[in-house]
Amino acid sequence: MTTLPLSRRRLILTVVAVLAAAAALSGTVDSTGKRYADGAFTQALVTFAMVRTLNGVISVAQGTEIAVEPAGVGVNFTVGQMLDPINDLIERFSAVMLVATSSLGLQNILLRITAWWGTSLVLGVAAAFALAAMWFTSLRASFEGLATRLLLLAVFVRFAVPVFVICTNLVSDAFLSAEQLAAAEALDATRVEIEELNSEVVPAATEDQSLLEQLGSVVSSSMESLNVASHMAELRDRVSNASEHIINLIVIFVLQTIILPVVFLWAFVGLLKALAARTVQL
Repeated sequence: MTTLPLSRRRLILTVVAVLAAAAALSGTVDSTGKRYADGAFTQALVTFAMVRTLNGVISVAQGTEIAVEPAGVGVNFTVGQMLDPINDLIERFSAVMLVATSSLGLQNILLRITAWWGTSLVLGVAAAFALAAMWFTSLRASFEGLATRLLLLAVFVRFAVPVFVICTNLVSDAFLSAEQLAAAEALDATRVEIEELNSEVVPAATEDQSLLEQLGSVVSSSMESLNVASHMAELRDRVSNASEHIINLIVIFVLQTIILPVVFLWAFVGLLKALAARTVQL
């Protein structure tokens, strides 16, 4: 790739140096990146806590057996086998969330490092050196190429993390947040229903009952059996939907914390390489 004419090359590098120094001094990029990173980290923690709570509720429900006796015939409803698949999926999701939360926590640490005054000072020195090497004839021949490389390296170190954090969260807000919220609400509804199932208490039958009372017990038990069967069918459907939502959340968090940051980091590196190829005179 050929380099640009000297005057245009100077103009582009001057704009890059001035804008980079101004952005570093203003802190706007840093504050925006930190706001996005804090929000994503909090959201991940809430989702992680919700999933662990759901896992605990399911573990309790797996040992639950609901027994009713319509017309004196015992009927048992065991929920353990029905909840085994989603429980295994939640265990795997918990591992994904641990990695995702760790990634977001690392992003917060890196944002603090790049926003440190020392990093901004290095960028300012590199920008000043690049401007001097470009506009002072005595320095241009010896230091222009080196100064440009140092400037672009300083820009990468200073802004790579906030840039990929901001871009990742903009994409997440535009395309992923609505689906993430819907999935989280569906999982919370599943948790509530399983908790209700855990709290089901079937009253014990009394031995001394009149004929009318026994008849009433038969009718009551029959209705209870129908209600429990209907409840179990609804729970089965909800568990199936919950599995789909968990898979969606896995995809969302893998995109948000691993794939998209790598993509935007690669794009930022590619942009700086292209700029270097056109502005550094060999």
